[in-house]
Amino acid sequence: MQEAIELSVNNVKTGKGGPFGAVVVKDGKIIARAANSVTSTNDPTAHAEVNAIREACKILNTHQLTGCEIYTSCEPCPMCLGAIYWARPDKVYYANTKKDAAAINFDDDFIYQEIAKPLDKREMKFVQLSREEALIAFDEWKKKTDKIEY
Repeated sequence: MQEAIELSVNNVKTGKGGPFGAVVVKDGKIIARAANSVTSTNDPTAHAEVNAIREACKILNTHQLTGCEIYTSCEPCPMCLGAIYWARPDKVYYANTKKDAAAINFDDDFIYQEIAKPLDKREMKFVQLSREEALIAFDEWKKKTDKIEY
């Protein structure tokens, strides 16, 4: 955890992104470390957890982190939480809470609230289009015998 926290503090000092850091550990050793790089890369998905997951998956040559643990300086935002569930680590440790993040104007809490609302009640409008055409890809996936499931 100390490494994740140090990454977050150093990230603020260097101005490369927000105050967030994360590490991925396997067999008691850090295999990937990353800080938030949203503003330095102009990538809104470049959160510390996502960056660390991407790096760990490259190093391990896999799309899942079974057998790993993630240490993050803050409770994951909804996007990172989704990425973590997709990556399937064994456990996640966090330091600051989503309320702590909201107190310094990160909108994690707002997004958590939005997700709980029905689509028609959310601030951002979602409009479904072309479902029938899009289902073709799903039908093909369902029939595919050599797919790698995840």
